[in-house]
Amino acid sequence: MRFKTFPGGVHPHDHKHFSASAPVEEFPLPKRVVISMSQHIGAPSQPLVKVGDEVKTGQKIADAGGFVSIPQHASISGKVTKIDMFPHPAGASAMAIEITTDGEDKWVDLVDDENFLQLSPQEMKKRIGEAGICGMGGAGFPTFVKLSPPEDKPIDTVILNGVECEPYLTSDHQLMLEKGPEIVSGLKILMKTLSAKRGMIGIEANKPDAIALMKKLLASEKDLSVVPLKLRYPQGAEKQLIYAATRRKVPAGGLPMAVGVVVQNVGTAYAIYEAVRFKKPLVDRVIAVTGSIVANPKNLRARIGTPFADLVEHCGGTNAPIGKAISGGPMMGFALPSLEAPVGKGSSGLVLMSQKEAGSIEERNCLRCARCVDVCPMNLMPSMMVQAVKADDLTLALRCGLEDCIKCGSCAYVCPAHIRLVQWIDRGKIRHAAAQRGQK
Repeated sequence: MRFKTFPGGVHPHDHKHFSASAPVEEFPLPKRVVISMSQHIGAPSQPLVKVGDEVKTGQKIADAGGFVSIPQHASISGKVTKIDMFPHPAGASAMAIEITTDGEDKWVDLVDDENFLQLSPQEMKKRIGEAGICGMGGAGFPTFVKLSPPEDKPIDTVILNGVECEPYLTSDHQLMLEKGPEIVSGLKILMKTLSAKRGMIGIEANKPDAIALMKKLLASEKDLSVVPLKLRYPQGAEKQLIYAATRRKVPAGGLPMAVGVVVQNVGTAYAIYEAVRFKKPLVDRVIAVTGSIVANPKNLRARIGTPFADLVEHCGGTNAPIGKAISGGPMMGFALPSLEAPVGKGSSGLVLMSQKEAGSIEERNCLRCARCVDVCPMNLMPSMMVQAVKADDLTLALRCGLEDCIKCGSCAYVCPAHIRLVQWIDRGKIRHAAAQRGQK
């Protein structure tokens, strides 16, 4: 079998054995959920309910705050008990709606449209938009917006991202094994809404069972194919996946639509299937709770807004003190100040590390070894970029590719001086964004 890939990248130990073979388990109904208004890229959602209101599971409780935004829905039935600032799965705080369960899980009315693939593209897009779906691989870009490219940017290819290249994470892998036909239906819906002629599913080589299953499901589909990919991080990054699968290069500062491609996560495709067939809003997702100190690592289907602490308790707690808790994977995820933060629509995993694993190493001076340049999948010069940021020279940092950096962490992973390259680059991006806002 030939495996495709991209230039650069690294191969960190994947640590997937903790939860790789754990089937998806339904997490019990939580006592309370915290639905963040900022689970996505774009304008925050706007609450439609007030404290004291009774809500049903699937009921819309917040409207989209603009075109680049999404609505939010109650993930349990019960009473709205608070609307305030709460911990966010990205590590900060954000406005959120707290709901306390009534223990009954009363749903809004759903449908079962067996002829869902015969719906018009407009109706499909409407159902996707109303379901509050955003990218579930971590980026959180509103799916409805992704399915609305400009007329001068026709899309001919849809790629489903089943790579899951981050260490530890296994939720997408298990979802593909258990919901393969539904994911394929989600791909067909995406292709129809975009009038795309070709569909692909990219899967990394460390998931041979998922590759085999998807190939079997697509055996009779002439316009759909599986793309086996070499084991390399960040193979699942959008631009790297597009290049590996199609050999098309997204231009610097450009979007995938510039080369006629739309990429969606396999979890997003499954949510799209549920939204279009059943009119089911995005109120739950599969999340891996994993790490060396988790007593019983699991892949859980949990309601959006469930506190991370509840998931850890369900997995038997930990067998050692927590050194670091990460929402997402260790390369691009967010360190959590506490486990009170809730599961978000982009929460693919919760990784718990021991104090020894999380121990920091003192940063030293750059050795000029150029390892960061060798592994950068965007062909940038991270060390020079960081020196420019430290010197507050944003002009030089931008010339070095500040805006093109995807913050994958490959540079920091190989740096023998242990320089916190990603944090410095992120600081530069924040300064640049602030400067741009000041010019408007």
